[in-house]
Amino acid sequence: MTTAALGARHAIRNILAVHSRGVDRADLNLLASAYHDDATVDYGFFTGPAQTFAEILSGAQKNALPSLHRTANCEIRVDGERAVSESYVIAYVEEAEIQRMVFGRYLDRLECRDGAWRLTHRRYVLDSNTNRANTAVRADPPVTSDHFVPEGGKGASDPGRALIARHEAASHLLHKAPPMNPTEEALHAALAREAIRPLLTGYCRAADRADAELMQSLFWEDADIISGICNGSPAEFASAVTAFITANLESCFHSIANEWIEVKGDHAVGEHYIIAHNRAGGSDTLTGGRYVDSYQRRDGVWKIASRTFVCDWTATHPTTFEASGFYEGLTTRGCYGKTDPVYDHWASL
Repeated sequence: MTTAALGARHAIRNILAVHSRGVDRADLNLLASAYHDDATVDYGFFTGPAQTFAEILSGAQKNALPSLHRTANCEIRVDGERAVSESYVIAYVEEAEIQRMVFGRYLDRLECRDGAWRLTHRRYVLDSNTNRANTAVRADPPVTSDHFVPEGGKGASDPGRALIARHEAASHLLHKAPPMNPTEEALHAALAREAIRPLLTGYCRAADRADAELMQSLFWEDADIISGICNGSPAEFASAVTAFITANLESCFHSIANEWIEVKGDHAVGEHYIIAHNRAGGSDTLTGGRYVDSYQRRDGVWKIASRTFVCDWTATHPTTFEASGFYEGLTTRGCYGKTDPVYDHWASL
């Protein structure tokens, strides 16, 4: 792979993430920025100019309950300044009485014009869906700050928007490196994203395996964390969250996607969509939200400098977990701690 193709893939992943963010925040400017001015879409219910589609969709979203469009499985093929991609999307759509999970794909064409990759055409493919009674709970936040976690919203009311703006402002103030040419800057950003991405997957693995040592290692020692379970330093958070998981959850599973990372020198900001599943007390709970982060590179090493979890939705139902029967032959099972097979797997390298 050439450095140009590497930079293109990273820029395209960011644009795909921007599109989902624009829809879920009902942000017309953000959504429209994912398309070139002459782009078109084919969603079935609307076929035509992408700019008109952006106006329709952002307008419909402004007064809607929370949504979350989670883009993953992105396969991107680049040919010079053109590209095509296929992305899998899980869309969470909430109505007063129903919580919908819509499973589909985006078939996209993109072009790089004046150094900027954007969509020129998007076709939406519906694959499946689920539609359950609404069990979402939106209680008043706790009085104490120890367990506070912000809830997602639309437009300017969304806390993620303010957090990103704060991190970006700090990044611009701190980034004093000399200017680079576009190719050098794209390569630098792509390599930085590659270094940051293991922090995202490592966080999920640390939570799901209840690995406090791994969890703490992902953050700079002076980082701040707001998670709801524990708000504090990395040492406090790693100890508290892993203890909570092992004491209260029979299993947990964190899946991250829609990764958006903007790099400025030794600083970066990111927003990433998370779906977390846990099983406890006879119930299955799905939680959809976002990690809004800032990162710093110190002495050549990238780590998380700040992380805030923004909760967008939850759904709880009686568990349907089965360990035997159909699943009896699947004898390799995940667990907490170093006996999980992933540790031997990494040690084999």
